[in-house]
Amino acid sequence: MSGSALLSIAELKAAIRDVPDFPRPGILFKDITPLLARPRAVHSVTELMAEKIERHGADGIVAIESRGFIFGAALAVRLDLPLQLVRKPGKLPYKTVAMSYQLEYGRDQVEIHVDAIEPGLTYAVVDDLIATGGTAAAAADLIEMRRGRVACCAFVIELGFLHGRERLGPRPIETLIEF
Repeated sequence: MSGSALLSIAELKAAIRDVPDFPRPGILFKDITPLLARPRAVHSVTELMAEKIERHGADGIVAIESRGFIFGAALAVRLDLPLQLVRKPGKLPYKTVAMSYQLEYGRDQVEIHVDAIEPGLTYAVVDDLIATGGTAAAAADLIEMRRGRVACCAFVIELGFLHGRERLGPRPIETLIEF
């Protein structure tokens, strides 16, 4: 696929399906599974995101459960960087540290292994989508709590109308597709 031209942002955007009322009424879910079914689209997303992350000099990738794992793994391979995982509580097998964050109605939490972050190194936080920014901000806070630095936060999709960028504060943010 190295000789294939990358798909345009418009072509990638067209590969994302809208699913109304999922997971609950009133939500318009952005479904990436049609994009994932197209190898050229996945290749294009990986290359375009890798270019953005490279500019920030990340020493590692921190991917957020679960769709962030898909892109995080591809980017870690493409950039030859270590990959660390941020998951919901109780999903990681070793000792963890947690970060709680506020949801619209209630609280949630994410965890990372205690030894995942090397103090002083920089990490790109990767997920498929930024909506309100709570999970990404919690992942970035975990990195900083473990004395790492956030090189950037990188997302395939941004739901700009939900203002998730604001929750991430001054951290650099990279996105490919905005709705």
